[in-house]
Amino acid sequence: MQLAVKGKQPNSKMCFVCGTDNGFGLKSRFYELENGDLLARFMPAPEHQGYPGRLHGGIAAAILDETIGRAIMMKYSGTVWGVTVDFSMKLKKPVPLHGEIQVLARITRDRKKIFEGSGEIVLADGSEAITAAGKYLKMEIDTITDTDFEQESWEVSYDAQDPEAVRLG
Repeated sequence: MQLAVKGKQPNSKMCFVCGTDNGFGLKSRFYELENGDLLARFMPAPEHQGYPGRLHGGIAAAILDETIGRAIMMKYSGTVWGVTVDFSMKLKKPVPLHGEIQVLARITRDRKKIFEGSGEIVLADGSEAITAAGKYLKMEIDTITDTDFEQESWEVSYDAQDPEAVRLG
């Protein structure tokens, strides 16, 4: 299935999942898709393995949690953030370390103060390796942290790797 990319979300400098300057991080990029899903993409490094050649389960949890939690930003233009209240995942297949990893997420329920979402890590053949679901508290960024986000370089940066459309599966 091919989907058009409707937008790209910002990255910061030091976030483990999206930080552009974090030497140990995933350096994930987040794309808003025409079907309402959020797509995260990253290239795993050898430091991200659990068993040899396999993505560590904790890394899988981090990228799934971040992607589901960010999905709310599509609805509120980045002014509302998700803070994890509850998160669970099911590991169905190992995630190989070779090649780019794709994560999809969406909002499944949106209430006044809480939203729920689901997501999955999708393998190159289109199958789901890991599924996840979570519940998140909606919060404005200035109530989460007192960090100056301009200082953290919270911005969208475009490059030649950014797709106009993506093929899933």
